[in-house]
Amino acid sequence: MALKEIRIYPDPVLRKTAVRIDCVSDEIVRLSQDMIETMCLASGAGLAATQVGIGLRLIVIDEHMTGDKKPIVLINPEVLLSEAEETVEEGCLSVPKFFEFVKRPKRVRVRAVDLRDEVIEIDCEDQLARALQHEIDHLNGILFIDHLSPLKREFFKKKFMRPKR
Repeated sequence: MALKEIRIYPDPVLRKTAVRIDCVSDEIVRLSQDMIETMCLASGAGLAATQVGIGLRLIVIDEHMTGDKKPIVLINPEVLLSEAEETVEEGCLSVPKFFEFVKRPKRVRVRAVDLRDEVIEIDCEDQLARALQHEIDHLNGILFIDHLSPLKREFFKKKFMRPKR
């Protein structure tokens, strides 16, 4: 396995829409394992391929979110249903050291392909639902800061883009 470089805002690759994966190849399996290792080392809850500069629709979610004691790997994930809303604080490996409250649906149903090339659906809520939405947003070139009010986005830009000492 190999660690991947996590791209940091404002890297333009974070704004690109990822393309669908046609089949689960050995390369995709290796990439997912590299992403899991990278996510764990960075202490993240999830990671999208776009965050490591690869424009494919692939996400991994930390095992602590699932309760299954193993991470989730989803290929071509899409949100089918969402309901209720809650506002919870979020952060992002691509926007380090910045946290803000974001409103998102509390429950979602996601359809994807797993590493066995089988279609699966996940019904979930709370943290797992939030993590899935956050990572799927990455595949569409959307960052959690895009969900902030214009005033908070402006605050973010001033704080995050300020020259570091």
